[in-house]
Amino acid sequence: MPNTPSHLRYSTDHIWAKEQEGQSVVRIGVTDFAQEALGDVIDVTLPQVGDDVQAEVACADVESTKSVSDVVSPVSGTVVARNEGLAGSPELVNSDPYEQGWLLDIEVDPSKATAELAALQDAGAYARATGG
Repeated sequence: MPNTPSHLRYSTDHIWAKEQEGQSVVRIGVTDFAQEALGDVIDVTLPQVGDDVQAEVACADVESTKSVSDVVSPVSGTVVARNEGLAGSPELVNSDPYEQGWLLDIEVDPSKATAELAALQDAGAYARATGG
């Protein structure tokens, strides 16, 4: 059964979101459920630091041995960090999707952040939606 940490929020596009304490930054990544469905991840294409992203719009790609999948941002804002470790070790998305396999840190648009984060599912709802 996929791991669904209770302290995260989840999109219907199988992206997790974590508010960074004391900051207006949200870290995102691919859920355990999604990485299992993808199979072995062989490449990750991320936007550049400084790029703007919009909620519900693709902002990155994850390529696996099965397919290439869009990463749809759950929040709007500006990319302030990207996981550079994925360039040499994209398999971290598979082996540690919630820690070392994170994708982006996004400084959220304060005018939209509360509503966008509230629209995401809690762990229980996501687990039920994914058969957990």
